[in-house]
Amino acid sequence: MNLWFERLGVISLSLLFIAAGVNHFLSPSVYLKIMPDYLPWPLALVFVSGFFEVLGGVGLAVPRLRRAAGWGLIALLVAVLPANVDMLIHADQFPAIPVWALVARLPLQGVLIAWVWWAAVKSQ
Repeated sequence: MNLWFERLGVISLSLLFIAAGVNHFLSPSVYLKIMPDYLPWPLALVFVSGFFEVLGGVGLAVPRLRRAAGWGLIALLVAVLPANVDMLIHADQFPAIPVWALVARLPLQGVLIAWVWWAAVKSQ
């Protein structure tokens, strides 16, 4: 049962990151809206982050790459945290998103980091 649960967690996480990364290429305008103004080359950063989400998601699916992919995804999740904070600070620019959802994104980032660590780093 425990092995089944671990595999399900890794597969789910892998698919989540692959889907999110692909979405950066399909809908870049969504990500451009949340890109903090102080960062240069916002479209390039959207594509780079999407590429690394896909790469990390694929890496999670390959057992010998899983640990490296996990550390890479943790670094990526930490790197995009300022965008989530910036969204909350400028909540008025996102009237379609309730403030509670913007607040909830911050601890959710921690949950995702913990999940990646559990699935890819700790278990290796």
